[in-house]
Amino acid sequence: MGEYIHTIDGKGRLIIPVKFREALGEQFIVTKGLDHCLFVYPRSEWETLEKKLRELPFTQPDVRAFVRFFFSGATECELDKQGRILLPANLRDYAQLEKDLVLVGVSSRVEIWSQKLWTEYSQQAESAYASAAESLVQLGI
Repeated sequence: MGEYIHTIDGKGRLIIPVKFREALGEQFIVTKGLDHCLFVYPRSEWETLEKKLRELPFTQPDVRAFVRFFFSGATECELDKQGRILLPANLRDYAQLEKDLVLVGVSSRVEIWSQKLWTEYSQQAESAYASAAESLVQLGI
């Protein structure tokens, strides 16, 4: 849980907040997420997700497209002694990461957003928050 504002340096290194480091462990997976952010998964969560995705019917075009997109962007990251990771250029480009970033804890994963995109997304999501809450109530949550 939580929202943290950080910066990425010119080499693509990002400090992971201590709270997230504890949940993610020393090695974890970063991949292309939805809405032009990056998804960060602890290894155990990644393995569970990978197993579920392998079980989907690959004969369906939308399944193939999603699985290709999701796995092609995946990379294993390891924390250095300063608690940083190196984000590959392809992931930085996809998420439009320049300098200012927001790291968001979302249940079993962390999301990495450009601060600009996060602000835009948050403003749009805020206006739909009440109707989303009503939909969740209908689902029994």
